Parts: sequence; C-alpha cells; structure tokens
Amino acid sequence: MKTNATILSAGAVLLLLILAIFAGCTGTAPEGNETPGATTTATPAAGANVIRVATTTSLENTGLLAELERVYEGETGVDLQFIAQGTGQSLDTARRGDVDMVLVHAPALEEQFVNDGYGINPRCIAYNYFIIVGPKSDPAGIANMSPVEAFKTIYAAGTNKTPGVVFVSRGDNSGTHAQEKTLWKEAGYDYEKDILDSGAWYVEAGKGMGDTLILTNEKNAYTLSDEGTYLSFKDRLALVPVIEQGTELMNRYSAIAVNPEKYPGVNAKGAAGFTNWLISDEGKQLIGDFGKAEFGKPLFVPLYAPECTGPPFNCTCAEPVAA
Repeated sequence: MKTNATILSAGAVLLLLILAIFAGCTGTAPEGNETPGATTTATPAAGANVIRVATTTSLENTGLLAELERVYEGETGVDLQFIAQGTGQSLDTARRGDVDMVLVHAPALEEQFVNDGYGINPRCIAYNYFIIVGPKSDPAGIANMSPVEAFKTIYAAGTNKTPGVVFVSRGDNSGTHAQEKTLWKEAGYDYEKDILDSGAWYVEAGKGMGDTLILTNEKNAYTLSDEGTYLSFKDRLALVPVIEQGTELMNRYSAIAVNPEKYPGVNAKGAAGFTNWLISDEGKQLIGDFGKAEFGKPLFVPLYAPECTGPPFNCTCAEPVAA
C-alpha cells in the first residue's frame, strides 16, 4: 500500500513534467519565424558608455581601429568594442541587433542593409584602393592591364592550367570578396557557374585579409587586397602590386548605425556620437594622417563634401547625425 508521502511525491513529479512540457510549447520561436515588421529585442548593450562596432578585418589589420580606439576613448571615456570580421558577417551581426553600428566597405550590401530597415544614417568616411598583388614573375602576364582585363587573363590562364597561375579569394562574403565578384561579373563571368569549382587554380581562403595575403604568399599566387592591409603586411610578403590603377578598384568605407526602432536595446546615441566624430575635422585628420609616418603615405583618404556626393562615391560624408 502506497503511503500519502509516496502519492504526493509521484504527484509532484507529474506536475513538474506537465510544467516542463508547457514551458517548451510556449518558448521563443526559432529565428526566422518572427512576425514581419515586428520589433526584435537586441542583445543588451553593456551600458551607455559602451559602443559595439562590427567592422572589417582590413581596418583591424592596418592598425586603424587601435588608433581610433586610443584617441576616442581617451577623449570621451567611452568604451569602443570592435568585432573585426568580413563586411558580410558584420552586417549579419548587426541584423541580429548584437552591435550598435558597423564600419564596412561594400556599397551594394550596405544599401540593402539600410533599405531592409536594419541600418540608419549611413556616412562614408574614407576610401583607398584595392590592388591585385601577385608574384614578381607575373606568370599570367597581367602587368599594365585594366583590372577587368587582368581578371579575364587570370581566368584563361588558370583554366588552361598555365604553370604557376593561382588565384586566392577571400571567399568569406567580405567587402573585398564582394568587389572580387563584381570584377568577375564585369569580366563576363558568372561567379557561381564559371569561377567556383572551376579548377585547382582558384582557391577560397575563407579568411580575413591578412591571413589571405599570407596564404597567397605561400602559394606564390594572385589575390585582390585592399592597399592598406597589403602595406601593413608588405615586409612579410614576396608579393608585389601588379595592378594598382582603375576606377573599378576604388574602396569606400562607411559608418552605419543599427536602427533603434528595430532593436531598442542598441546604443543609438553612442553610435551617433562616434559617427559624428569620424566625420568631424578631427576624425578626418586622424584618418588622413594614419600610416604616413610608417609607410610614407596615408593608408586611407578621408572624404569631404562636396567631393563625396558625386561619382564615384555618391554618399553623404559631412552632414552630422542627430543623436
């Protein structure tokens, strides 16, 4: 015969099981099942004095992020927290509301990010150029070509198995990878059909710019790099710039805040403050001077109005953001 205690114990266990099942049924819906247009709660910021910034590896590899952090934190006491990854990954992080703003360099992806309602107040801050680097021997023979002609020639040489012709791609949906895909398209190729899996000549690194340059150096290959990261890594590489000219190689950087209407937890005021500092005379001077002492030339060129409003930039670079 069961005692009252035993019966009560069994009843308690049953009640706990029912509660657990109920909790599981009413839990948070999986990502992707959100009601269209609904406000989503972001990962809370660490505080009003913290600004979380998703950004590109090129800005980290050059050392510019560390300099921005040193100066801005020293002046304001604000804690800048940078997450360096490819532009595509940075925008995905921002789409989840896990950062307050982004510093990125892929205009088409940036425009989509803003048009989709995730980003606000885009401001272009600076530019430099992409370059095609490769072995001094230039086995594909692309020296003095336009960027598009160079890509056509590398493709022909690679698919024809010309000895020594290898191209290393970032392969990470970064701004540099986006520009590479644009160049393949302008050269007349479908990236998915013609380039990917087209042979051993095309290698996807899946890494940041610095690591991609090191892999390219190991393979004695070609790659597309931003000029700043190449100069920062130059002493470790046998690679040389083979193509440095062409409007197709312009590389624009922008600051974009995450939309607080979509993610109320973001530090919108902090993002606005940092953006305004970046486009201020002081911020632009810091960016324009960065690299001069070490490389004899700036790694980035700050953008000023009205130059920024016309081709090839077509962006806003001077109008302050309302906090």
